[in-house]
Amino acid sequence: MTNKYTLDNGMRVMLAPVNGTDTVSVLVLVRVGSRYEYAKINGASHFIEHMMFKGTKRRPTAQHISRALDAVGADYNAFTGKNVTGYYVKVDKSHLELGVDLIDDMLFNSKFDADEMNRERGAIVEEIHMYEDNPMMHVSDLLERVMFDGSTLGWEIAGTSEIIKEIDRDEMYAFHKKYYQPSNMLLVVSGNINRGVKGWVEKRFGSHKDGEVAVDGFETLELPALTKRPRARVQTKPTEQIQLAIGFPSFGSQDPRNPAVTLLANILGGNMSSRLFTEVRERKGLAYFVRAMNSSYEDTGVFMIRAGLDKTRLELAVKTIKKELSKISKEKVTTRELKSAKENVRGQMAIRLEDSFERAQWFAQEMLFHRRVRTPQIYLKQIDAVTAAEVLSVAKEILNNKQMSVAAVGPFVNGAALLKKAGL
Repeated sequence: MTNKYTLDNGMRVMLAPVNGTDTVSVLVLVRVGSRYEYAKINGASHFIEHMMFKGTKRRPTAQHISRALDAVGADYNAFTGKNVTGYYVKVDKSHLELGVDLIDDMLFNSKFDADEMNRERGAIVEEIHMYEDNPMMHVSDLLERVMFDGSTLGWEIAGTSEIIKEIDRDEMYAFHKKYYQPSNMLLVVSGNINRGVKGWVEKRFGSHKDGEVAVDGFETLELPALTKRPRARVQTKPTEQIQLAIGFPSFGSQDPRNPAVTLLANILGGNMSSRLFTEVRERKGLAYFVRAMNSSYEDTGVFMIRAGLDKTRLELAVKTIKKELSKISKEKVTTRELKSAKENVRGQMAIRLEDSFERAQWFAQEMLFHRRVRTPQIYLKQIDAVTAAEVLSVAKEILNNKQMSVAAVGPFVNGAALLKKAGL
């Protein structure tokens, strides 16, 4: 049974007990990410995430933080997205108070030491290079850059090497102070929860005053106009295998059609028995990896097909993918396919939510991006209620060739060359 409440300073809290586990996870989400930034400080949200681990007034160095957590065998990390930044610690239940104390200390007492920041610039630049050198990871970023061209939503989360080398410490610290305030955060504790947790949360997180500077939203998204030919972007790289991503705008996170979109992605390319996997890999041997997936932001979504393809048979692979997209947009999925997809979603969710951190993430995302917090059971009821007609309806709306974008990592001089080679 979950317990949701709000501290006097505006910070939202949820306690989500889990039976049958000896671990507990503490997760804080801050409603800020790269789409909240302006050009001069693109990458600041991600840089700030790094600086939270570099020392506080009570734990003056990165080693003081890591040693405290390593000494109890904790799993800990952070992540930055386009609309959220998260910090978590997963520990044995006996060390929950340490987890609460340490995340609070990092978020509200980090020193932002100038020398430490200058050292970290190099580490972040190398992280950017790591992602750029990984075609499977980088192609998704390329796709969103072309899909949301002209909007902050299309910006790289980590920024660019040039910006990171020059970004001003005081400007970044001001950005941090503006968004890292209690009313712009939420805390979820999930797992084997000690009865003292409410007191620990109040003592630490409840002791901070809310910020005096109003938190800004993000720039309003305007999708590019429909086109006769897909928009395209490439990273030119002499690869044997082409990493390809095909994308379409879908729906925002609160849209009631999203359960139908989840099942559409599952049937089309969610597993090894899906349509795309069967046609592209099993029957024609055109790819090792092919998948369809959907992700949502507040005001839009990204429906994406990704594949690692034989560069000599790119056109045939794209033709095969397009054929499946057309088919699922014109004919209802079968009763058997729909039932199987629903069971697949149910089974995957059951496996994922056995983990206290995954359960914390579920409730944190629900609290942050939905008008009402859905339990997993409520969500699965929404999945079960989806009809074949609803899957067909969302497929027709999303899989529109006039709003298609394409990205690839491979031996192409530009986007036009990619489209020509792919027969688009």
